[in-house]
Amino acid sequence: MKKSLSKSKAKIRIILADDHNLFRAGIRHLLQDGNDMQISGEADNGDKAQMLIQQQQPDVALLDIQMSKTSAIEITRWIRSHLPEVGVLILTDYDEPNVMAILQAGAHGYVLKTASREELVQAVRDVNEGKSAIAPYITQKLMPNLFTRSEKPTAVSPLTDRELDILRLASKGYTNKSIGVLLNINDRTVQGYLAIIFVKLQATNRTETVMRAVSLGWIPHTAMVSVQGGTGKPQNK
Repeated sequence: MKKSLSKSKAKIRIILADDHNLFRAGIRHLLQDGNDMQISGEADNGDKAQMLIQQQQPDVALLDIQMSKTSAIEITRWIRSHLPEVGVLILTDYDEPNVMAILQAGAHGYVLKTASREELVQAVRDVNEGKSAIAPYITQKLMPNLFTRSEKPTAVSPLTDRELDILRLASKGYTNKSIGVLLNINDRTVQGYLAIIFVKLQATNRTETVMRAVSLGWIPHTAMVSVQGGTGKPQNK
């Protein structure tokens, strides 16, 4: 199973990639305004971004999804294969139709360029710690698509430690609110995690997700008893 992305370094090292110089300058200022982040490299196209990531092996790669030459989806797949400890956070300024593809490729987070400084900084910190970071707006857009997909299943992307924690609790019948209480996060954050888990496991609901996780050996087969009970409450609790 994939190791946690959590880092213990003094500063979070970030590779920033976006086609627009002025935008990169603004993001650089926002992120380096604090004392726990530094931009260790910048790129204005996908080829340069991948080269910098390979050379510097940053903690987080902050990528615009629509880059020239090598796309963010291709870079994300490459990172997952060659540098799995690098966190991938996708940044875009519009309602990107490829959100499911980028999450399926293995990105850990997806935020809009219209996000506040606090939201962006927290997303970078979450990804650095091995957590998923997905804006509620993106979650709302993503969920309907999960129930209309018809693609054939492909290779399954690994889950982070936190995603596995949430999946295990969900398999026991816990509600989003109950999971949030147990893990000290809010239920909207749980919903975001579940959306990513659904995409990674190519599932449309909790039952299908648990079935796939059981078939992969990620959770015990006894979990199916709880999730198929349909109560939405913890079993034997």
